Amino acid sequence: MSHHQALEALSSVLGERLTRSKADLEAHARSESHFRAPPPDAVAYPQSTAEVARIMAICAEHRMPVVGWGAGTSLEAHALPLHGGLVVDFTRMNKVLEIRSADMDVTVQPGVTREALNEELRATGLFFPVDPGANASLGGMAMTRASGTTTVRYGSMRDNVLGMEVVLADGRVIRTGSRARKSSAGYDLTALMIGSEGTLGLVTELTLRLHGIPEAVSAGICAFPSMAAAVDAVTETIQMGIPMARIEFVDAATARAFNAYAGVDMDAVPHLLVEFHGSPDSVAQDAERFGEILADHGGGAYRWSTRQEERRALWAMRHNAYYAVLASRPGARGLVTDICVPISRLAQAVEETAGDIAASTIPGPILGHVGDGNFHAILLVDPDRPEDLDEAKRLSHRMAERALRLGGTCTGEHGVGIGKLPYMAAEHGEGWQVMGTLKAALDPLNILNPGKLVPPRG
Repeated sequence: MSHHQALEALSSVLGERLTRSKADLEAHARSESHFRAPPPDAVAYPQSTAEVARIMAICAEHRMPVVGWGAGTSLEAHALPLHGGLVVDFTRMNKVLEIRSADMDVTVQPGVTREALNEELRATGLFFPVDPGANASLGGMAMTRASGTTTVRYGSMRDNVLGMEVVLADGRVIRTGSRARKSSAGYDLTALMIGSEGTLGLVTELTLRLHGIPEAVSAGICAFPSMAAAVDAVTETIQMGIPMARIEFVDAATARAFNAYAGVDMDAVPHLLVEFHGSPDSVAQDAERFGEILADHGGGAYRWSTRQEERRALWAMRHNAYYAVLASRPGARGLVTDICVPISRLAQAVEETAGDIAASTIPGPILGHVGDGNFHAILLVDPDRPEDLDEAKRLSHRMAERALRLGGTCTGEHGVGIGKLPYMAAEHGEGWQVMGTLKAALDPLNILNPGKLVPPRG
């Protein structure tokens, strides 16, 4: 069977929503990562689960590789079509299907973005909290087990997806989970699919847990004399049980980048950016307790505000950190890598990583969701200097090995794709082979996102 025959059959199902235009193909061979891939043979834009099921049945018959596509913001090449074939772009499956305020849940199609969902929820007094920074699609967030700035309080996608509708490699449609808040009925297929990076199925519908918009919110920022002092303050805050909604770290280089990019006036030292959710009294008490911890660790004046516009400006600056850091070295590309370690080993991991970068030939500002023990390095490389990329890969390798040595993981939220494949055996041992066994059982033809996440097939 040939890809040509598959494309003819797909065209009869999708019509003009199967495209082979050069611009479309090239757009689906790029991502935020430094990896490169050939363009796919075609891009499909389905509008229903039935169409996705038909697409998968045709591709299985003709053994054509299939890669799901959300917003294309992944950092480890999750959605790049390494073996050509078909990219299934879910941007037209973007409906909020049902909001159930009394049950605090919602059902959506996978192409709905987190910002679009929260806009739709505004009148309900509810919101969806998982915030990875980018305006990612919810299907992509589920498939990569996304987390972000609010995970320290509200959890990751693992904690906020109740159930999914998934099309398997042979075109079968299954529903995982239910709207019940707990279940002991069999294998947890929802958890299996979350983080599977499109290697086990294509998600076509999600039921998500919602949360009440807090009565009061305060956010603040504080400077520290050193990275160690800032991270130690985070560690004590978590150990004291202070209910942070967000607690973010940026180093001195990132602070300088913010000044140039956002026109702010931050001291060129490490900072913590924090947010509290709750009642007016609880927010004030939590901020006061946090201020005492900051003082104990040499933190500067803690500037905080309950004004919405000031809070939004603070988090917009944090979410634009990648672009601010890129602008600090004009023409550079960023190799962005992350690790996650137990909170008690966070200070050691950050300091050792900073030492490596300081001794290297390239800059690499550090920032991250330190309340979870998760931090990132944006390693800046000159695209005309291959030695820069080699150095960035060396630093990233040392970060991953450090995380495993300290009892952590080689990726806290970026995922595996192909970038973190070299560390999976060391992190999971025989468990990685079990992942491969599950993949082979559900996708015996190896057509769903081949070459990613699991051991290569012989």
